[in-house]
Amino acid sequence: QLQLVESGGGLVQPGGSLRLSCAASGFTLDYYAIAWFRQAPGKEREGVSCISSSGGSTNYADSLKGRFTISRDNAKNTVYLQVNSLKPEDTAVYYCAALLACDLPGPYDYWGQGTQVTVSS
Repeated sequence: QLQLVESGGGLVQPGGSLRLSCAASGFTLDYYAIAWFRQAPGKEREGVSCISSSGGSTNYADSLKGRFTISRDNAKNTVYLQVNSLKPEDTAVYYCAALLACDLPGPYDYWGQGTQVTVSS
C-alpha cells in the first residue's frame, strides 16, 4: 500500500518540543518534495513548511520561522518536522504530503492521515 504515515504528535506543555515524522510506505521519497500542513479545529488548512527532494531547499510559513525546522533522511525514507517553543495556537492536526517540487501548487500525489499536536498546560 502506497502511503505516508505521520507520527510523533501528542500532548505537550507550552514551550515544549516535538519531532514529527512522515514516513513513506510502498514507495521512495527520493524524488518527492514533502510539505507539512496543519489544520486547527474550525480553521482552514495552512501550509507549514516544505523541503525539496534533495533536502537542499526549505521554506516555512513566515509566522513559524525560527521555531520549526524541516529535514529529511532519504535513507530512512522519512521527513521530519522539529517543532520548538510550542504555543497553544500550534494545536492542530499536522499532515504531510508529497509533491514534485515545493514551488508548485500541486498536485499532491500522497497525503498522510495526520498526527494530532495538542499544546496545553
